[in-house]
Amino acid sequence: MCLSTWIPARLHVCVCVCVCVCMCVSVCTAPANAQIVHSGAACNVKDDNISERIYTIKEGDTLVLQCIVKGHPRPQVRWTKTAGSASDKFQETSIYNETLRIEGIQRVQGGRYYCKADNGVGVAAIKSIRVDVQYLDTPVLTVHQTISDVRGSYYQEKTVFLRCTVNSNPPARFIWKRGNTLIEQSKDNGVDIYEPLYTQGETKVLKLKNLRPKDFADYTCQVSVRNVCNIEDKSVTFRLTNATSPPMIRLSVNDTVVVDPGQDVIITCEVTAGFPPPTVTWSRYPGPLPLSAQVRGPTLILRAVTPADAGFYNCSAVNNVGNPARKNINLVVRSNNLTFQITPDSNKDSESIQMGRDLKLSCHVDATPQDKVNYTWYKNGAPVFNSESLILLRSDPDMAPGTSSLEIVDMKFRDLATYSCVANFPGSRVPELRVDVNISQNSVSPAILSVPKGGQVVSVREGGNAELVCLVDGKPPPPILWSRVEKDLLMPSGKPIVETPDGRLRLRNVSRDMMGAYRCQTAPYNGLNIRRREAQVQLSVQYPPVLDPVFQDVRSRNSQMVTLRCTVLRSNPPRLTDIRWFRNGDFIRMPMPDLKETPELKFKLEPTNNGTYECRVSNNAGTSTCTFNVSGKWFYFDTPNPVRILKGNNYSYNLQWTQKDPEATDRIIGYWIKCSSTALEQRKPEKGVLLSYTISDLRIPLSYEVRLAPVTTYSRGDYISRTIQYSEHHVCGFEDDRICGFSQDRSDVFDWTRQNHLTQNPKRSANTGPETDRSGTKEGYYMYIEASRPRVQGDKARLLSPLFNVTSVRGPKGSGRVPYCVSFYYHMKGKHIGTLNVLLRVRSIASVDSVVWTKSGHQGVDWKKAFFDISPSGPFQIVFEGIRGPSFEGDIAIDDVSITLGKCKQENTVASAGKTGKLEYDFLREVKLREIHGQTN
Repeated sequence: MCLSTWIPARLHVCVCVCVCVCMCVSVCTAPANAQIVHSGAACNVKDDNISERIYTIKEGDTLVLQCIVKGHPRPQVRWTKTAGSASDKFQETSIYNETLRIEGIQRVQGGRYYCKADNGVGVAAIKSIRVDVQYLDTPVLTVHQTISDVRGSYYQEKTVFLRCTVNSNPPARFIWKRGNTLIEQSKDNGVDIYEPLYTQGETKVLKLKNLRPKDFADYTCQVSVRNVCNIEDKSVTFRLTNATSPPMIRLSVNDTVVVDPGQDVIITCEVTAGFPPPTVTWSRYPGPLPLSAQVRGPTLILRAVTPADAGFYNCSAVNNVGNPARKNINLVVRSNNLTFQITPDSNKDSESIQMGRDLKLSCHVDATPQDKVNYTWYKNGAPVFNSESLILLRSDPDMAPGTSSLEIVDMKFRDLATYSCVANFPGSRVPELRVDVNISQNSVSPAILSVPKGGQVVSVREGGNAELVCLVDGKPPPPILWSRVEKDLLMPSGKPIVETPDGRLRLRNVSRDMMGAYRCQTAPYNGLNIRRREAQVQLSVQYPPVLDPVFQDVRSRNSQMVTLRCTVLRSNPPRLTDIRWFRNGDFIRMPMPDLKETPELKFKLEPTNNGTYECRVSNNAGTSTCTFNVSGKWFYFDTPNPVRILKGNNYSYNLQWTQKDPEATDRIIGYWIKCSSTALEQRKPEKGVLLSYTISDLRIPLSYEVRLAPVTTYSRGDYISRTIQYSEHHVCGFEDDRICGFSQDRSDVFDWTRQNHLTQNPKRSANTGPETDRSGTKEGYYMYIEASRPRVQGDKARLLSPLFNVTSVRGPKGSGRVPYCVSFYYHMKGKHIGTLNVLLRVRSIASVDSVVWTKSGHQGVDWKKAFFDISPSGPFQIVFEGIRGPSFEGDIAIDDVSITLGKCKQENTVASAGKTGKLEYDFLREVKLREIHGQTN
């Protein structure tokens, strides 16, 4: 039986001054202050002449900055940067977290970082630190030769320049060697070492004057940043011989290549000279090489080309001698888009066909090249020849280049007919193109553009589909062109203009950045060439309110007034329809708040009203939530040490917990533990220091509920409970909804989900994710990441183990660190599987993460086991990081996680539930079923 135990403790006293009018004035409230500390791979930390901290780090290492804040109420932390972005998240919003972490920091991410702490009391505290990223690239050595005549033709002087260039921070030091011998300018009159102008210390030149036989040798340029950040020296070597020469190339085709769509194109870039042998590369302008392009040595192969493959292709040959050799090929792919225009008498400013007026018919093929197109005109099927009333123009100067026109002068009744324009391409496989235009007063009329009634404003919820409509009426009806009214905005497709044949612009998965005015207008072709008709349609995208903060920890002393404020940053529609407050999921009855004011909740903090508060703000598009974790204490369990086995049928349990910030709570005078009766000696809780209590005389295999609560001078706080049970392996199968003390990382993008076969979404994606838990039971639970929308590639979910305290334990003889064995089962089935990382997070002044295990891609249909040893240097957590792959078939799951003291035992069995030996499989299945049904025998 578990008994209640009183454990006294001492804390600093928070003074409350009471005056005679029964007003209690707290002197515990304090403005925020902040201090930036760092951890990770810092190379050097120093102060400059303005007393600013400078944090030096090697490129590619992990930057970890932590903002240590003080003040009451607990300040909110915000990270910003003066320029650029500190991480991917900085591009969208500031980071609201005490710890700023940038993995694989790049040189462009150096700069000054600011930590701002604000709790609404006094002036916000701001601290800054400058991050200096150190790097050293591999140098590039190029050779340049010049030949100049001196004294007529009797004497030649041949000079060679070896140019060595490198990017580095700090500036690099250069060393030149001939063979293994250091080159010193003062000891060799035949060389000159200098730095060219305007290179800012990035280039050094070795000049060999009037080449001598000994100058034909191996030359090494060695660069060094003097081992800062443990960056090793780098070097590059070049062999200079009397055969050294720059590259020369020639192409197997002409400068311009004209092909039909669907043809294969093979271009060879032959190297004709150059030593050392040059390397040939291919590129394209504009844009990269087509996805279908194949590069085989010097040969470029393009299969079944399309008009999109047209462009300038560049062949480059480089051997670091002289300038690269380059040749360009203009690839022209013929196209077959035929359009026409009907132009009424422009001299009379007419918009309709009238007898006695002039009329022009124009025919244009958007072909490449234009001069390869032949046009032929027909009237009622008969060829048209030039006459007084019919004038043929091979290339109309008033139209786009390559346009053929037929002008009808002083139109008569006899001119009303069907006119045909036929375009053909001599020597090409492209078939001839034809357009027929019937000219009569009934068959041609100006276009009329209109927006349907009620269609001037189209409202759609974010994520839905929308259709913008402009109706066109005319003979013949021209296409409709859509564009954004604001000049700098592109269409959702990324293009400036989108053509629709029926005037209906269909938008899918609408987002709020698509909101605005859209212009529809008649195209200047396939109809009358007259003044464009225009109209506008407004797209209104409705989305739920955007709130601040999304989540906030609020910690205050009891009997103090707490104000929770949920700010509406933006909303569409802007009119709010409802504001509701909830505590621990229960609705708080209160007068209906003013929907035009900032949602706010004020109350006096008491032990009975601690908990999670939600402000749910709604408009017609949906509901968003501000979440506040309100507490008069900051108090949580740590991971227990492994169960200690006693003699007989008994076991003991070492309970651990942490008072993380004693100053944020009322004075704690002790703790209640509702289990066992052994007292703990008096002690004063300190921030982040682990408290422990051993519960003994527990019976195998019974389970016990342990409840722990702080006791203050006012009252007893809320109980926090934990269920403990005997286990030899301490395996977490996630069967309990408390998931063994694991927690979600609030700094990631999305969360891990606990589920079993019975709680799966019936509409979930097929061919991905497990059907059962690791033991093969459909009732058993596991943790997984869901890769379906709204998840996108690269989104991360992190699951944190409880904290393991190892500060008081020593490792094996000769070692200061204790080994731990981490084992778990993973399931990675699906063609879009991303990455599962396991990180070791060591807690010190700031947390430091390091990857200790990783796996990517499809791993089969079975559960597989992973296990490895770690030797942490202090209190630690294990972090399971799931990274979403390129698409929705990418669910990743984990189960049966174990973190135990001592090294892992090497296993020879196949670690897959589907392939485990029958006896082991049956045993595990039986254990899992008993756990599920509450049987612990």
